[in-house]
Amino acid sequence: MRVNTFEIILASSSPRRHELLSGLGYNFKVVVPSVEEKPLAGENPVDHVLRLSLEKARLVAIKHPDALVVGADTVVVLGDKILGKPSSLDEATAMLRLLSGKEHMVYTGLSMVLRADNVEISEYDSTKVTFNELDYQDLDRYIASGESMDKAGAYGIQGMGSFLVKRYEGEFDTVIGFPTKLFTRMLGEVISCRNR
Repeated sequence: MRVNTFEIILASSSPRRHELLSGLGYNFKVVVPSVEEKPLAGENPVDHVLRLSLEKARLVAIKHPDALVVGADTVVVLGDKILGKPSSLDEATAMLRLLSGKEHMVYTGLSMVLRADNVEISEYDSTKVTFNELDYQDLDRYIASGESMDKAGAYGIQGMGSFLVKRYEGEFDTVIGFPTKLFTRMLGEVISCRNR
């Protein structure tokens, strides 16, 4: 679907983000940028997800100036430690053992760039998640499934990993990696900017 004559491009390879955006009724293209996702020295989680979501959207928008490009980035934060996507099964295991029985935060940054109209908007949402105390045999089976490897904090709340989660406070979609309520509000802002 074209929204007020512009095309939507999602700058993400995440199938979960694709599903959530499709679920809102929008048609869109996917263009995946190449971005280094490591935090900068001293960077806090909010700045981190806002920077990366905007960087992803800007990179794609360079070649697609007339499209609304949407970038997103998600991290899991335990205390002051940012947990991104694990680089190995061992790292995924270490992350999940670290999260066992603990409360942590999930931050997702969302950015929209429409170069033709000089529009850039970046916002974020956060959700508090509490893990169950994990049985290591269950954990090993989960790691062996491979689901951990492309997810911040090494788990997916909506998939097999749902057993890890005791409770959450906030938006479920934020933990998945695409806060749909925030997207809808931001899209309204972009349309308002165009109509001024």
